[in-house]
Amino acid sequence: RKALQPAHKAKLFCKAHARVLKIVAWMILGLAYAAYVIAACLLNFNRALALFVITAVVVVFTCWSLFQKQCGAKILLFLSPLQICFQKCWPWLKWLVWVALLGGLIAWLVLDTARNREQLISLAGFCFLVLFLFACSKHHGAVSWRAVFWGLGLEFLFGLFVLRTSPGTQAFQWLGDQIQVFLGYTKAGSSFVFGNTLIEEVFAFQTLPIIVFFSCVMSILYYVGAMQWLIIKISWLLQVSMGTAPTETLSVAGNIFVGQTEAPLLIRPYLADMTRSEIHAVMTGGFSTIAGSVMGAYIAFGIDASLLIAASVMAAPCALAMSKLVYPEVEESKFKGKASIRLARGEEQNILEAASNGAAASVGLVANIAANLIAFLAVLEFINATLRWLGEMVDIEGLSFQVICSYVLMPVAFLMGADWEDSPVVAELLGIKIFLNEFVAYEQLAKYKKNRLMGLEEWNGSQKQWISERAESITTFALCGFANLSSIGIMLGGLTPMVPHRKGDLASVVLRALLTGICVSMLNACLAGLLYVPTELGDCVSFLTTTNFNSTSYTTYMCCKQLFASSVLENGTLSFTGSWADQVDSVRCLTQCCTHYNHTTCAG
Repeated sequence: RKALQPAHKAKLFCKAHARVLKIVAWMILGLAYAAYVIAACLLNFNRALALFVITAVVVVFTCWSLFQKQCGAKILLFLSPLQICFQKCWPWLKWLVWVALLGGLIAWLVLDTARNREQLISLAGFCFLVLFLFACSKHHGAVSWRAVFWGLGLEFLFGLFVLRTSPGTQAFQWLGDQIQVFLGYTKAGSSFVFGNTLIEEVFAFQTLPIIVFFSCVMSILYYVGAMQWLIIKISWLLQVSMGTAPTETLSVAGNIFVGQTEAPLLIRPYLADMTRSEIHAVMTGGFSTIAGSVMGAYIAFGIDASLLIAASVMAAPCALAMSKLVYPEVEESKFKGKASIRLARGEEQNILEAASNGAAASVGLVANIAANLIAFLAVLEFINATLRWLGEMVDIEGLSFQVICSYVLMPVAFLMGADWEDSPVVAELLGIKIFLNEFVAYEQLAKYKKNRLMGLEEWNGSQKQWISERAESITTFALCGFANLSSIGIMLGGLTPMVPHRKGDLASVVLRALLTGICVSMLNACLAGLLYVPTELGDCVSFLTTTNFNSTSYTTYMCCKQLFASSVLENGTLSFTGSWADQVDSVRCLTQCCTHYNHTTCAG
């Protein structure tokens, strides 16, 4: 008993001073981490830049949270006279703000599109799609234009930040690179289970394990509360600006990270009391975005990670806005006045259980993707064989599902901003996405991108082997969503068990939600076409004179194309114009280009 007395006293002391000891422990850890960050920055700031930015963001949000908790009520009380004055002036002030914003937007569009007229096509496509969705509206007179304009405005501002500003482009490029490095760790597990040969040569063992790894990580982030915190912050921004209900906003914000059947689980207790307009918004959010787990697979294909992330984030405000345009609120929402909705953390007891549950839950998703790919590709081949047979009966050669889509959806692809010669391929991929699924479409897009990066010729006879960077960017945005015919069953199958008594309401709005989801992806693609900035080719003379022609690349092809355009063959005499006019290596470079590419100059 005497031997245990010191331990007992220590236990009592810790209980009595638990709060102080906890603060001291956090302070020691904080000081140690601060010392580590300072040391890293002093040794090599460029190397520690990512660590510094992440730390700064966490510190700012933590300080803001503590400030709100301690002083938020006092600040609101102090600013209440100013708030009352602002509310009195707002009826006329808002018109002044809208006129200023509209004037600024028109001025920017005029100046920006003056340099590149093809951007006007994307702008026309954007306006056409919005008007088309308004024509399909359930209640034209009840549209909340605040939600529509704010949603489109947030989508535009985010797209402008990511695609046009240096900080936005660099930040998302860095984030995309880090995700690719992060997903590369999957090989440690998959190579141990399947062996290096299988993961390098077989698609299923190369791509699908990424979904298992990503699902495991997402489950851990949910367990620690990181995902809930991020979703709540995004939903707060959308809710405050657009004036939508917290339930639908949370679900749409959740769709940025999770799938169409997982996001509604965030608001499962509230689904039974939601209006049809709110259910439509939940469904539209699911159709308009992709899950983080399958995003990892698309990145593994070779699709640009930064564009996929941007497309998912931009889709959230656009989906909410277009949902309120197509199915406006005409019922009394029970959640309109609610300040916030509580999100549960899950039932796992520890982080290891969370990781295990996440990995186990992904098995069904992986099996579903594999089964769908086998089924859809087989069905597609059967459809193509049938169409070829039917076409041959009337002397039409090469008739296929892709060819039909390329003709039917070609005007849509052109309106999104793709060049006319790229439009058939973009339309073909769009048709595969809508009528089959986006997984197959992204896999096809990855092949076109690989051909371009390898420096293959653009045309192989009458067959286009790749599409331009602009068309690739537009297509990446257009395919980013679960809006396809097979998703109707997935959506109804996921929501009906949660609220079985509302099966009729779910079925009545699902087709409108699907149409809205398809158009949201196309609106994002139009915005990508409007904001796209072409990549500078650089100095082709120095590139070709120093390059090794043993292999080709996209830059090699474009520079050879420029060299072919600069060469003039008259009466058996070869001469060069432009930057190649006085170059000693012009003939040598032309000869090397002719070994890889066909041109009339080469024949001469």
